[in-house]
Parts: sequence; structure tokens; C-alpha cells
Amino acid sequence: MIKTAEEILNNATKTEATVKDWQEMLALFHQENVEYLVKGKLENMLENLPEAEKEEFNVNLLFDRTWSRIREKEKKEKVAVFRLDTWLKVAAALVLGIFIGSLFFHKAEKAEPIFYTSMAPKGSVSQMILPDSTFICLNSGSSLKYTYSGEGRTREVFLDGEAWFDVRKSAKRPFIVHTGFYDVNVTGTEFNVKAYSDDNEVLTTLEEGTVEVTPGRIRLQETVILKPGEQLSFNKETLSVVVKKVNTQWFTSWKDNKLIFVNMNLKELMVLLERKYGVDIRMDDPMILSYHYDGTLKNETILEVLNLLRETLPIRYKINNQVIEIKRK
Repeated sequence: MIKTAEEILNNATKTEATVKDWQEMLALFHQENVEYLVKGKLENMLENLPEAEKEEFNVNLLFDRTWSRIREKEKKEKVAVFRLDTWLKVAAALVLGIFIGSLFFHKAEKAEPIFYTSMAPKGSVSQMILPDSTFICLNSGSSLKYTYSGEGRTREVFLDGEAWFDVRKSAKRPFIVHTGFYDVNVTGTEFNVKAYSDDNEVLTTLEEGTVEVTPGRIRLQETVILKPGEQLSFNKETLSVVVKKVNTQWFTSWKDNKLIFVNMNLKELMVLLERKYGVDIRMDDPMILSYHYDGTLKNETILEVLNLLRETLPIRYKINNQVIEIKRK
């Protein structure tokens, strides 16, 4: 017997739902003829939630936010990587999947929180929308762990790597980014956190709103409140904390597939290139590491970047067994 979309959704949101039920539900997200039916069904399910929980699951808000991101991306990219209809299918699956998954866990009433992990492999940047419609860009080589709890009043994520956040405002539900060294507390704002485990610095750069940086593994004398245009830098070796005014675009342009370098030493630059292009770079000469470089990268290939560096710095390179070796001329 052929199941209707409504039957599939009902089965998938039951506490005793099976893997097959979930697979059938996910298949609906790519069927244009049932898109509005699925959305309408989810809205009906929303009406049955307690009033205190409805605020977090505004389906129209999630769809509007996703549409906005798609339009923004189209304006910025001269050459479209994906067709619009492909983006819409991915967006619909993301939004509806998060929403219906959240409803499922409301009904399941798990005693222990269930964590999800999103990753951006080296050489790629990924985007995600949380159940509260917070938008996040994950930089190359990063991972973000998050959980949803219907009873909790705090939104929390655990970051290893770099991410840009556009947090939905909610004074009643603070949003906390946990890094391996300190926590970033917000109620609604745009900011960037760079906390790679193998980097010497942990950086938090604020674009809009206000954030509070509080102790995690490190000891801060007091909570640090950042204002737009400010950046907090924590040095892992010296354990020093510095707050300064910066050009935020230099630290957030990566989310738009652009890298800006201002007097950056070659050692730091090579780390960024390894992450952006998913390559391995080896430099054995200590003197090379002290070279500095200014520039902007947008759509260049790794070979174009290496040729540009070779023209502007006294270096040469060769590719040996998929490893890029850089030496001094």
C-alpha cells in the first residue's frame, strides 16, 4: 500500500519511529509536488506544542531566513556553483529536517541530551541553520557540536576550529559558544570565533551587537565585554588576553570565499592555504617563515596562489608526492 505524505510524517515523529520511517520522511524533502503539503503539516504539528516552546519553531522564519541567505549568496557570486533549484532542495531539507527532528525529541523526552556534529572538511566551507534559526558558517577543518533540549533555556554549541555566527535574538535564551579555552556569551549578534586546536591564538571578533567572553579553561580576571569592531585575542603560550579595535572584514571575509592578508608571516599564511585548499605544504627553511605578505585571494587556484607568491617573494616551490615543498631562492 502506498503511504501518503501525511502518514509518513506521522510515523516519523512517533517516539517508536524506525530508521525506515525516517528514511521515508527524508525522501519527501526532495519531492516538489509535496513541498507545501509537508510545510503545512509541520505547521499543524507546531500548533500542538506548548506555548512556551512555539517561539523556537517558527517554520516561516526558518524558510525566510534560508531564502535570504540564498539571495545573498547569488548577489555576491558572479558564477553560480549550484542552480537555484538545487539550493532550494538543500535548504528545504535542512530547515524541515531540523524542525521535525526537534519535534521528535520533544516527544521522546530523552533524559540525556543528544548531540549533533557538523563538520567542514579541509578545502571547504559549510553552512547550517540551527533549530532557533541561528545561521552559522563553518570554516575549513572545523567542527561544531550542538544539542537541542526542549526543557533547557540556554542554547549551547561546542566549537573546534572557526565559525561565523548570526545568532537569532532571544533575551530569555542566551547563546553560548564553548571553545577549548573560553566561552562566548550572546543573546543575538554577528561575530566570528577562531579556535583551532593547533593555532597559537584564539580570536573572537565582533561585527554587530554585544558579546561577553567568560572563563572556560583559562582564568580571566573578569568578564570581557566586546563592542562592535573589537577583537579579543588569547595567546596560548603567554596566556595573555588583548582586546583591540580591528577591521572586522579581515577576519570574517573567509565566509564569502575571500581571504585578506595584512602583513601576515608566511608560516601563518601557509596554514590558511592548507585549510582553504585542503593541501599539505612543507617549509624547512626557518628564514622563509619570517617573510610577510599582503594581499587578497578570491577565486584563485592553489597553483595561481603559489605562482603569485613566487613572483613577489624570494621563494620557489615544487610538488612532490602531493606535498607542496617551498624553499628559498
